[in-house]
Amino acid sequence: MPTKIHPALIGFTVLVFLFLVGPLVIVFGAAISDTTYLTFPPQGISFRWFENIFAIDAFRRTILTSLQVAFIATFLALLIGIPAAYALNRHRVQLPAWLSTLFVLPVLVPELVLAFSLLKNLAFQFNAPIYLSLVIGHTILILPYVIRVISASLASFDFSIEEAAISLGSPPLKTFFTVLLPNVRSGVIAAFILAFITVINDVSISIFLTGPGLSTLPIQLLAHMEQFFDPTVASVSVLLMVLTVAVMAIVERTLGLTFLAK
Repeated sequence: MPTKIHPALIGFTVLVFLFLVGPLVIVFGAAISDTTYLTFPPQGISFRWFENIFAIDAFRRTILTSLQVAFIATFLALLIGIPAAYALNRHRVQLPAWLSTLFVLPVLVPELVLAFSLLKNLAFQFNAPIYLSLVIGHTILILPYVIRVISASLASFDFSIEEAAISLGSPPLKTFFTVLLPNVRSGVIAAFILAFITVINDVSISIFLTGPGLSTLPIQLLAHMEQFFDPTVASVSVLLMVLTVAVMAIVERTLGLTFLAK
């Protein structure tokens, strides 16, 4: 006999669904409105505000900058985070307990404080290029998330498999890439997606580490809102969502996002 679902549970589920999907519907509706101001429901249908994004040179430049910074920072975070997570899990008996806590310190520090510190030390004291400071800042921001997510996958990995491969003559480096990494691929994929989305939507770090001639898409969006409160704002928000979905689709095609369910 099928179990009867309580009406209150159904109602609560519908409310949660509306809470999650409602803002997306409102933003998309405002983006296609045929008015010169933000409004919902849309008054007429027009896609000219999406065309307006690419007609404005500042938006075109900041889209490319945001994608570049997101990919570079995510790659660097994975490059550092995977070996760090491996060391913390493989040699957790030998390493001091406080070492794992060290990697989450950037999460405990407010992003604005971290951004100001990077601006003062990297940009001013060491005269580092703003672009380099921007990449380093975002790498530091997402590194704790990468380590935590990959560590969660490594926690369930049986390291005796790695030891068996090495005992059979496989070099340690080859074993790492052919035995260990395929088994924690779901964690690496999840870390990549989380890190990329965090960087491309970040405001706190970018607002301190950008300036004339160099900006990211969220910062350019804020600058545009100060002068024009038109549907271009909503169109850029929709574009950010599309970029996020596109990255997830590419990852699924290349690495297999279905592993996240395992």
